[in-house]
Amino acid sequence: MAINVHDAKTNFSKLLEQAHAGQEIILAKAGKPYARTVPLATIPPKRRRGRVKSIIDDAFFDPLPDAEIKVREEG
Repeated sequence: MAINVHDAKTNFSKLLEQAHAGQEIILAKAGKPYARTVPLATIPPKRRRGRVKSIIDDAFFDPLPDAEIKVREEG
């Protein structure tokens, strides 16, 4: 679908909904294609800090037993 800039300004909300629905819209200036509107691809949510801790058992943060430390030091 091609539309001139003046009409696009007048019907911007409607055109935005059409683009969101998947329709590509070409904006024309002086009868020549000038820009294109398309729906954005779905962007995956950003990872949030601190989420991994919730899947690690609390025992992970306990000090190592002395025997374990000795084995690692001798290693």
